[in-house]
Amino acid sequence: MKRKIVIIGGGFGGINAAKKLDSDEFDITLIDKNNHHLFQPLLYQVATAALSPADIAEPIRSVFKKQKNIKVIMAEVQSIDRNNRTVNLDGEKVEFDYLIVAIGSKHSYFGNDHWEKFAPGLKTLNDALTIREQILISLEKAERTSDLDERNKYMTFVVVGGGPTGVEMAGAIAEITKQTMIKDFRNIDPSKTNVILIEGMEKILGTYDEPLNNKAKKALEDLGVDVRTGEMVSMIDEYGVSTNKGKIKTENVIWAAGNSISPMLKSLNTEYDKAGRVIVENDCSIKGDENIFVIGDAALFIENEKSLPGIAPVAMQQGRYVGKIIFNQLSKEKREPFKYFDKGNLATIGRAKAVMQIGKIKLSGFFAWLIWGLVHIAFLISFRKRYKVMVEWIWYYISNRHGIRLITNKPKK
Repeated sequence: MKRKIVIIGGGFGGINAAKKLDSDEFDITLIDKNNHHLFQPLLYQVATAALSPADIAEPIRSVFKKQKNIKVIMAEVQSIDRNNRTVNLDGEKVEFDYLIVAIGSKHSYFGNDHWEKFAPGLKTLNDALTIREQILISLEKAERTSDLDERNKYMTFVVVGGGPTGVEMAGAIAEITKQTMIKDFRNIDPSKTNVILIEGMEKILGTYDEPLNNKAKKALEDLGVDVRTGEMVSMIDEYGVSTNKGKIKTENVIWAAGNSISPMLKSLNTEYDKAGRVIVENDCSIKGDENIFVIGDAALFIENEKSLPGIAPVAMQQGRYVGKIIFNQLSKEKREPFKYFDKGNLATIGRAKAVMQIGKIKLSGFFAWLIWGLVHIAFLISFRKRYKVMVEWIWYYISNRHGIRLITNKPKK
C-alpha cells in the first residue's frame, strides 16, 4: 500500500519536502490555509509599493501541477491526533503514516494582542496590502490638511523591531516618503517626513557582527531614518506609540518585533520552548514519535548549542532532509543528524545598499546589495516571476520610482 504523507504548510519547508517525495510509492496531502506559496523575504516590497502580490506568490496547485502523487487542500488544521494518526480539519479527518508540520510563525505582541489593531505585522499578503494602503492613505491625508500637527501625524511612520524585516521596512518607507513617491505630491515637504525605527536592544540586526550593525544604522540614517536603540514600547493605540522615552503621535505603526507559533501545535503533546516552538531531535522528529517531523519556524532545533534561526534557508534544507528520510524509509537509528549549511545573512537597506555576512566574510554597500538581489531572484519559485521581479528592480534602479501605488480598499468613515 502507498504510504500516506501529510504536510501542513505550503511554505519553504513544506514545498521542498513534497518535491523530494515525487514517487508513486507515496500519497501526499498538502494542507495550507492559503492557496498560494508566498516568498516572504520580499513581502516588505509589496508593502512599500515596489512589487505587486502576484510577483512574490504562486498558487500551490501550480507549483505541483506536474507532480501527480500530491493533493492540495486549502483548509486550516484544528488539531493533530497522534494516537489515531489523523490531522483534524473543520469537519474532516486526514489520515497519515508520516506527518510533516511546517506551519511557520505569526506575529507576537508579547501579551499585548490588542496592539495588532493599530500596528499590523508583516507575514501575509493581506498584511502587506494593509500596510501599503495605510502608507498611501496617510500621504493623501497629509497632502490635503492644512493643520501642521495633523500633517506631522500622517507623515510620521514608526517601525517596531530592528531585525532584518524592520530594517528593510524602515529603509523602504524612508525612500518612498522622502525621495520617490513624494515627488507626486504638491503640499508635502519631504524633509518633514519622520521615519522612526525602534529597537529594544542596544543595536539593530542583532544576529550580525560588528561593524555591519553600525554600517546598517548609518545607511538608515543617511536615508533619514531616526534609529532608536535601547528603547522599549509600552503602549500602542489610535494616538500613536508610547515608549520608555516618550510619546510618538502617528497613525502609522508597523510591527516587526516578535514571532509566535500557532497554538495548534499544542495538540502534538510534546516538548515546547517558551515561544511555543516544538523541541525536535537531531532528525527533526518529535520526541517519542519518529514519523512526525516539525521543521522551519515552528521547530526549535539545537545545533552547536545554538538554536537555528527562523529563516527560509533553514526551512528549505530541513524540508529536503525530511523528504529524503521518508523517501528512503529510514528508521530512526539509520538517520544521519540534520546539519545546517549556513549560506550567510543578507539584509537590504534601501536602494543599492545592503549588508552581508557569510562566516567571516562581511560586506556592505552596492556589492552586497547586488548579491542580495541575485540570491532573492534565484529563490523565487518560477522563471516568470524571476524575470518580472528583475525587470521591476532594474526599472526602479534607473527611474527611482515605485509603480504599484493603487488604493483599492479605502476604509469607510
